[in-house]
Amino acid sequence: MSIVVVGSVFFDDIETPLGCERRVLGGSATHFSLAASFFSPVKVVAAVGGDFDDAEFHTHRQRGVDLSGVERRQGNTGRWSGRYHEDMNQRDTLDLDLGVFAEFKPSLPTAYRKADYLFLGNIDPVLQADVLNQLEQPALVACDTMNYWIENSRAALEQLLRRVEVLLINDEEARMLSGERNLVRAARRVLAMGPRSLLVKRGEYGVIHFSGDSVFAVPAFPLEDVFDPTGAGDAFAGGFLGSLARAGDTSERAIRRAIVHGTVVASFIVEDFGCRRLARLNAEEIDQRYRQFVALTSVD
Repeated sequence: MSIVVVGSVFFDDIETPLGCERRVLGGSATHFSLAASFFSPVKVVAAVGGDFDDAEFHTHRQRGVDLSGVERRQGNTGRWSGRYHEDMNQRDTLDLDLGVFAEFKPSLPTAYRKADYLFLGNIDPVLQADVLNQLEQPALVACDTMNYWIENSRAALEQLLRRVEVLLINDEEARMLSGERNLVRAARRVLAMGPRSLLVKRGEYGVIHFSGDSVFAVPAFPLEDVFDPTGAGDAFAGGFLGSLARAGDTSERAIRRAIVHGTVVASFIVEDFGCRRLARLNAEEIDQRYRQFVALTSVD
């Protein structure tokens, strides 16, 4: 089953305690699509500027990612600059230039409109809804959002949440959206807004899945060194949705397995800057770390 992802393609300038890199390929659609491609066919809808060299997508083409929905526009590709603290759960945005992404109005190619799975990356909920309207009958819709949209486009976001099955946000965003400080109560309020499942991303502390009366939590995979956490959440989403698409199953068991797959893929992307580690990654490494993760969390 195929996945359509709508999101950003940016150039990132990144500073972490372990190094500094400039003009690294980033953005939600970039990280998501490469992660998901290990499991299922992926189609990308995004916008880049005249400064974008097609060679930047070399790895994506190698992985079979469909880039025919990437629109080239006059102007510059978006850029983000950030600095991570010693505690890499904390970061500061130093600069943000949306470039051509500021006027991005996603339009899905005809071949994309029959996709089975849709991931709405972190963009304006009005645009997310417009993209959803362009699909014929997706089996599952998942979306991401952030504090800016929660604060400034809440009405549109709440309307969108009635139409999605899975919402992926971090714990701060869950509290902001719900108005609750306790994460469990926050999750119940968010689920009442419409999503069938809520995945709360907690960085190095792992992921918690809330659905109906079910709660499922997994830790992050333990690593000695984290070089760059940028894109880990999008890589998690890619691995998660890719796993569901490959299985063609959205049962509770399949969702839990997909959460582990997402966690495993996210553990690789942080081992180098940008998408470099995913570019060197192969399916055997994913399977091996998946088995390690299962053994790590087993009580038998």
